[in-house]
Amino acid sequence: MDLLDLLHETMASPWVYLAIFAIAVLDGFFPVVPSETAVITAGVFAASGAPYLPAVIVVAASGALLGDHISYAIGRGGGTRLLDRLPPEGRRRAAIEWARRGIATRGGLILTVARYVPGGRTAVTLTMGAVRYPRRRFLAFDALAAGSWGLYSGLVGYLGGMAFEQDPLRGLLLGLGLALGVTTIVEVVRWLGRRRRRSARSASATEPVSRVPVR
Repeated sequence: MDLLDLLHETMASPWVYLAIFAIAVLDGFFPVVPSETAVITAGVFAASGAPYLPAVIVVAASGALLGDHISYAIGRGGGTRLLDRLPPEGRRRAAIEWARRGIATRGGLILTVARYVPGGRTAVTLTMGAVRYPRRRFLAFDALAAGSWGLYSGLVGYLGGMAFEQDPLRGLLLGLGLALGVTTIVEVVRWLGRRRRRSARSASATEPVSRVPVR
């Protein structure tokens, strides 16, 4: 049995829905688990009839929602001490500071943006728990974020599967390429925003202070 046959057999099994759900849950607080890849792969094979695309989207979104709430609970339970121990110059510290700024300026909507930022979703949910962001508002915004992410990931895979219906592996590569393109666009926009803010701060720091004439 080759890889393609194994993938077909796996995707045709009813257990695939449980696997997608579990992977999405783990990715909420353990971001090395590739939940987006799993959902895109299922979407590719859904173009051939199995698994069922709406079910893939629903279980992926539900798993993401639960995983985010576990991350929120971790942050609420002892996240402040955990975040304060992070190295000041590390990538995790930078992600947490980005999350704090995003929560302060955009509120719960930062959850939707963070869904498409590598490592961003965990940083935001942990930070929201640590700062005691209201639980009901977190649920509302996270439902929007998880639902849009499940729909996006499933449809990206499905489009790849439709484009290469006879060659699912090429469809998978196309789906992953589309997802990578979206992530790259989000990262470029974030980089431009940071650069603009730095330029604004530098301009304000070098602006000469006007003097009041002495009479």
